[in-house]
Amino acid sequence: MRPVFRSKPEIVHDMLRSSIIHGEYRPGERLVIDEVAARLGVSQIPVREAVRQLEADGLVTVEPYTGATVTQFNPDLAYEIFALLESLEVICGRRACTCMSDTQVDELDAVVGRMDGCVTEPEQWSQLNREFHLLICRFSGVQLIERMLENTLDHWDRLRLNYVKDVLLHRIPAAQQEHRAMMAAFRRRDADAIEQLLRDHNRHALAAYVDLMLQEGFLDRREGGC
Repeated sequence: MRPVFRSKPEIVHDMLRSSIIHGEYRPGERLVIDEVAARLGVSQIPVREAVRQLEADGLVTVEPYTGATVTQFNPDLAYEIFALLESLEVICGRRACTCMSDTQVDELDAVVGRMDGCVTEPEQWSQLNREFHLLICRFSGVQLIERMLENTLDHWDRLRLNYVKDVLLHRIPAAQQEHRAMMAAFRRRDADAIEQLLRDHNRHALAAYVDLMLQEGFLDRREGGC
């Protein structure tokens, strides 16, 4: 397979995106274009293009006279993140039931098997969890939704890594059971069951995140973040 060519702005975008998600650039911190360019060893042009894309992704805010800053992250966004995940994944899951080949179902199942092997390693499990949900979307053949899902998962990662790092220690066993139930429904090609399982999966995850953020004082007890 020939390597996929990636432009400098794409490479810079991915590097900055990762740095923002992992908290190397803190919420509200300025992204000084020439400083970022010098750090990455590139000209200012790809950095400016990358920043424009990060603004579209919701990770960077650009204001007149201030320039680019890392978007402030409000934990109340947890409600929005999981509502988006639920909506996008239901569309993908129902379609994947009819679009996926048996080979693709086996590939998806293999990811869940790899996740079984790292239930005590939350970060590795989390990356495989992301792969699992994106594969469902990819196998459903909905390219626009796939891009939206990737962006929403970026914000989920930012929430997880900056506010509730310990949530997966308690959530993984139940999540794995839910993934196994999904695989059984995919093999039956049961779209209605997949829809309900995905809705429950995201709502259980939201409840776990909200419970921990309430305990740690990141959220108050207003339902739905309102």
